[in-house]
Amino acid sequence: MKKNREKINMIIEKTDTGFSAYAEQYPIFTTGKTIPELMRNAYEAISLYFEEEGEKPPSQNIRFEIDFKQFFQYYKVLNAKQLAGRIGMNPALLSQYVRGQKKPSPAQTRKILDGIHQIGKELAEINLIYES
Repeated sequence: MKKNREKINMIIEKTDTGFSAYAEQYPIFTTGKTIPELMRNAYEAISLYFEEEGEKPPSQNIRFEIDFKQFFQYYKVLNAKQLAGRIGMNPALLSQYVRGQKKPSPAQTRKILDGIHQIGKELAEINLIYES
């Protein structure tokens, strides 16, 4: 299989100066002060690595992963208690995941991620009315 068809998992970690990311299966590393900056830098680092290989992986093959605790620390606008209610999960259980006290099962992870994605879709489709 060609490298440009493989999935590239970039693991995001919090650092003292922002965030870092590394690829699980390739020698690709980068940093950024914010997650959006980190992601832009990661796309550039991946492009540079594969340019030397004479290939270019499609962006849909790049996946960013971050643990629950770091995700909720960065995206403080998401209220874990409200999210739990919205997705039908016990708020105390979600709070334990967020604090890193428990690790969610794959099914629970999917349920939480689906809820977060649904909120993102709703927000992306909303336009605010303002008067000029």
